This record gives sequence, structure tokens and C-alpha cells, in this order.
Amino acid sequence: MAACLAVDPGSVRIGVAVSDPRRTIALPLGTVQRAKDGSDLRAIAALVAEREAADVVVGLPVGLSGREGPAAEQARAFARRLADALAPVPVRLVDERFTTTSAHRALHEAGRKGRTHRTVVDRTAAAILLQHVLDAEAAAGDPPAADRRAEPDPLTDGPVDRSER
Repeated sequence: MAACLAVDPGSVRIGVAVSDPRRTIALPLGTVQRAKDGSDLRAIAALVAEREAADVVVGLPVGLSGREGPAAEQARAFARRLADALAPVPVRLVDERFTTTSAHRALHEAGRKGRTHRTVVDRTAAAILLQHVLDAEAAAGDPPAADRRAEPDPLTDGPVDRSER
């Protein structure tokens, strides 16, 4: 098996997390500044290579109703650009409802002051997203996404994982 990398794209920063090679636990890795020149994609590609990630999941912000808004459109566009930059490494979108809220709550419970959350919340949200993916894979007995074929998402031509968390 190989590690999985997760990214939680925001408008200013991209949170990044990585799993262990056995895909048991997700760990916050860091943040990457968004950039129009593609340097953010190159930085993520470097992390994928460094960590020898087999696949990458990108958080898809879906509303409580299940509908997608402008933020989801931006995440889909980012995922397409990332998939182009990482080919042939698979990139898939994963429903990220509540990850940022959960990250804020976890940081608060750990004693982090609210104003200091900004520096770590993105990577923490990415780790929560990735842990949900790893837990769903383990519960379903699924092999890593890199080892299975998924139905393509018509909007991205790539798979979307909407597994329950």
C-alpha cells in the first residue's frame, strides 16, 4: 500500500494532510498558499512525490442540502487543474461537509485560542477529511482508490466519493 494525500482548498490557503503508508491514520502536513501562477499545484505535486502518495483526495464543499454552490465549482476547477498536474496519480473529490467546523471544534477543545486557529485549521480540516476517507475504505474493505476503478463524475471526468461519514 501507499500513502494518500488530502487537500482542502480554500481561497487563500490549501490545507494538506497525509496518511501513513498502511492508510490507517491521517496526519496534518501543512498549508500551501493559493497562487494564480500554478506554484500551489507544483508545491502539492512535490508533496505527492516526496510522500510517494498513490492518490489524492480533494475536499468538495457540499451544502447541508446536498447542493453544490460556487465554492464547490471552485473546488472542482482546482481538482481538474491538480489532476492535470499530477497525472497519472489519481485525484478524486470527496464530500467535505463539516470538516472545517470539526477542525475548529477540535482545536478549541485542545486549548488553541480562536485567533490562532487560522494558522492550523486548514491542515487540520484536511486531516479530518482524509481520516473519514481512510475509515470508509477500511469499513468497506475497499482497496485504496489507486487500486480500483470508480465511476467518472460527469463534471470532472474523475471519480467522486460521497461515502457516508
